[in-house]
Amino acid sequence: MSTDRQRSKQWLLTLPSLAWLAVFFVIPAVLVIVTAFRPADLHGGVGAGWTMATVHEVSDPAYVPILWRTVWFSGVTTLVCLALALPMAFQMARVGPRMRQVLLLLVVIPFLSNFLIRIFAWKSLLHPEGPLTRLLVWLHFISEDAMLLNNAGTVLLVLIYTQLPFAILPLYAAAEKFDFSLLDAARDLGAGPWRSFSKVFVPGVRRGLVSAAVMVFVCSLGQYVIPQMVGGASDEMLGSKIAQRVFSDRNLPHASALAAGLMLAVLVPMLIVAVWQRFGRKEAAS
Repeated sequence: MSTDRQRSKQWLLTLPSLAWLAVFFVIPAVLVIVTAFRPADLHGGVGAGWTMATVHEVSDPAYVPILWRTVWFSGVTTLVCLALALPMAFQMARVGPRMRQVLLLLVVIPFLSNFLIRIFAWKSLLHPEGPLTRLLVWLHFISEDAMLLNNAGTVLLVLIYTQLPFAILPLYAAAEKFDFSLLDAARDLGAGPWRSFSKVFVPGVRRGLVSAAVMVFVCSLGQYVIPQMVGGASDEMLGSKIAQRVFSDRNLPHASALAAGLMLAVLVPMLIVAVWQRFGRKEAAS
């Protein structure tokens, strides 16, 4: 009886979250998928009836390079962010409370500032007349006619800059709970600093590592502002195509079909991670 009452109470506590998910995620997602099977009308809206024409258009091989570029940018951004965030989270968890607050503020304050302003700042810095470009020319690292904007490297750089807090914060949360005496024990047993870091610390924060990887990868997949503002014509990502179909072509079914494909690309890794973590918890409990 008490167990049933406890379950009922848990369901009641979960209901607001489920309602929030249903209203702001499930229903919009279903609408996006449904719109992908409707025809476009001449006024930029959704016509009557049903069609598979949009799905056939989206399966055009011309989208393969864009899809590959999107996954490549997102994958490299995820790997670089994790490589930078791991030592940062390690140090943040090891330093004293005052320095930890300073480091957290250094991560959070840029993260909370306006996204477009940060991208504009990078655009100004990397402009041919910008201070960073002038400094690199003055140091003879680049030639005067070098273009730091409108290339894949710049897109990747700005992606890493904007997504790095999404990797640092979950890893810091995991590192804060890590028992650092295990590192001392590993060193007492003969492991060097790098070996104890890679063999003891990294496995110890693997859940934070997975959460950080999913967050950075998922957020990178949907980016369209960064390639549009600092990238070139050949650096288009799938998000850019969706924005183009909505705002320029006024073809909502086509944009919905692309968005549904992107949504599946986001949901599948998240489901894999959720299943993996569930099995991991069961194994740990047994």
